Amino acid sequence: MKHAGEQATGFWTPRPLSLDGVLSRLENLSRQPEFWLQRELAQARALKPYLEGNTGRLVAPLDQEIELASLYLFCDYYPDDGQLTLIEQLRDVISEHIPEEERQWLDPLKHSYLDVLKPTSPPKPGQDLALQSLADGTRLILPGGDFVKDLAADRPLLIRVIRDPSAQASERAVWAGCGIAVSQTDAEALLDITSEWRREMEVTTGSFALGEWKEFAKRFGYMLLWAFAQRRMAALVDAVVHIGYRNPNGQPYLYAVALYDHHEHRFFADVLAEMNEFHVERPASEATQSVAGDRPLPRQWVQQEDGRLVARLTLTPFQLIVECDSPQRLDHIKHRLAASLGFSLHFRGETLVPPVRKLSVDELMSNEPPTLVVTSEEDYLLLNQFLEKAYLEWSDQPHLALNGQTPRHAAATATLRRRVGDLIDDMERYDPGCQRFGKPAFNYNRLRAHVGLEEVPE
Repeated sequence: MKHAGEQATGFWTPRPLSLDGVLSRLENLSRQPEFWLQRELAQARALKPYLEGNTGRLVAPLDQEIELASLYLFCDYYPDDGQLTLIEQLRDVISEHIPEEERQWLDPLKHSYLDVLKPTSPPKPGQDLALQSLADGTRLILPGGDFVKDLAADRPLLIRVIRDPSAQASERAVWAGCGIAVSQTDAEALLDITSEWRREMEVTTGSFALGEWKEFAKRFGYMLLWAFAQRRMAALVDAVVHIGYRNPNGQPYLYAVALYDHHEHRFFADVLAEMNEFHVERPASEATQSVAGDRPLPRQWVQQEDGRLVARLTLTPFQLIVECDSPQRLDHIKHRLAASLGFSLHFRGETLVPPVRKLSVDELMSNEPPTLVVTSEEDYLLLNQFLEKAYLEWSDQPHLALNGQTPRHAAATATLRRRVGDLIDDMERYDPGCQRFGKPAFNYNRLRAHVGLEEVPE
């Protein structure tokens, strides 16, 4: 889990053979037909964030989360159909012989719970590990092993530990088989989120006595798993929001695009020239001037950060095209334009969708924001999809350059038919695809046919 530059790591630990034996019996018992529904309900409760809402569609639970959910089923879950708990069934009902070395674990399992524990000293292979609960300060001593080389004193553990039945009066305990190492920031967040849910439960039920931490964690410890899933989802969203999309040349990819109509070119040019965060890209070329004739010349302004192009404004005789490297930047510029240009600005559409990519685990877990290169083919397809939707809808939207008529209706009149053709010609001439890859990103003969004009030979 990457959050604030940090990540969570699942790990596995050895268990005493006798503990493995009794957990295997509990697993088999939970799979009996008469208990199967309760098993499903328990695991659905523990892994609820992955089964409801959007989390499960975007991120899968860690193997260690699934194992901790199973331990919740074995140790904490009370069936809602009146059956005994699995531990009670194994202890009081099952008639088969259970060796005493396995039976001795039943009470410690029954009293175990999920917690957030922090090493009190740097973990060292071959040495016992001292842990302390961040929730209530409970201290425990657990056996070390080779796995502790992946742990650190500043990384608390989301784990379940089980008191050693052979040393009940001491602080000694054993590992339940797995855990998740998180950052100090995430550990505190897990407890804060769980505490907030606890307060909500107290207010809702009117009961302000959900017990001390041990009692609460025994009944509602699965909420720590919910909080962890929430943090993982937040980390994923954070990673996606900060993806750096790049063109093959290494420059930011301007995938957030907004399209406007206008009819006051000089006014727009004067206002845009006064926006200090933008500077003129380059003067119009001679070729552009010869094409433009008596029409206003296109103008272009750009915004840069650290020498990289992050936004571009293109003012054509009848349109304003805004291209940005992120939806957030586009939203900021749109508000600036609306405040400066007011009702002279006529919004025609926008696209905020970057190329669809699957991020690898390494990319999500990296301390640096992921960087994805967008090919020219991907760029063309996205821009084509946006322009096709925007321009086909344009045909039936009133246009001030056509005396308020829609292009489709204006094209049916003798006085405005040529004007509609001029508008479409300009749209084709200054198509943003020409700037990006040297050709229009939309077939404007489709638009001409859509409004009833003759096609232009390509």
